[in-house]
Amino acid sequence: MERRDRREQRDRQHRRAGTTVVAVGLLLGLGAGATGCSDSRAAADDVKGGGDPVALLRRAADTLAGAGSSKATTSMEMATGGTRVTIRGKGVYDYRHRLGRLTVVLPEDPAGTAEHQPITELLAPGALFMKNRGAGVPADKWVRVDTATVSDGNLVTGGATDPYTAAEVLRGTRTATYVGRTEVGGTPVRHYRGTADLAGAARTASAANRAPLAAAAKGFATAEVLFDAYLDDQGRIRKLRQRFSFVNGRQKTPVAVASTTLLYDFGAPADVTLPRPRDIYAGRIAEDEH
Repeated sequence: MERRDRREQRDRQHRRAGTTVVAVGLLLGLGAGATGCSDSRAAADDVKGGGDPVALLRRAADTLAGAGSSKATTSMEMATGGTRVTIRGKGVYDYRHRLGRLTVVLPEDPAGTAEHQPITELLAPGALFMKNRGAGVPADKWVRVDTATVSDGNLVTGGATDPYTAAEVLRGTRTATYVGRTEVGGTPVRHYRGTADLAGAARTASAANRAPLAAAAKGFATAEVLFDAYLDDQGRIRKLRQRFSFVNGRQKTPVAVASTTLLYDFGAPADVTLPRPRDIYAGRIAEDEH
């Protein structure tokens, strides 16, 4: 009897986890030009010379733009009510054109099988496109989300943080300290830890990200973002972990979110084609039931 009670308790926790994934990671969303090589060289000089960490991190997005493109792996951990779930993504990103493509995988159901098909996401200036969204959307159609209209500015909506938007959050860096040398994926990096202000980031972000970051500054429980950033010797982000806290529209308890982005294979091809207008779903999105 005791064993059965424990099993039932675990199942209830998994069901709550499923609600967290859909309500926080996916349902929320349904309601500057590239800089030149000089910025990249300046960032590299600051990294090697032990320059001001705050200034270095504020330029991290410009350094990525100078890098052109890369592959990306994302992880988003959500915790609420004692339940923790993780959504993972993998793909490519073009920093010059602010275009990316990720395949996002949701957690397994209580039986250990995939409850949802992987979701294909296209990231673009001011917009998020999702395919295999479910919730009554035809399989061959895309859902478009205007990232300026969601309360988290697409830092959380798609279950993955747009890599360039994540870097632009660092434009609002207020404090930063150098932690030390380490490695990420076999690449030597310098580890920095600090805090960033979303409102400050919005004021200095590229044109496409000003409105989304301003929305996040207002929509999150706090506009302060804690982060750990790992930069290589060229000043490029190799790993970025950011922690957010916000109140989901369906519940009053704050949801803690930790978003981790890994960037590698800089210069990898990142050809992203956005959906044609006729391929975008214009119907009503059904509520997921749990």
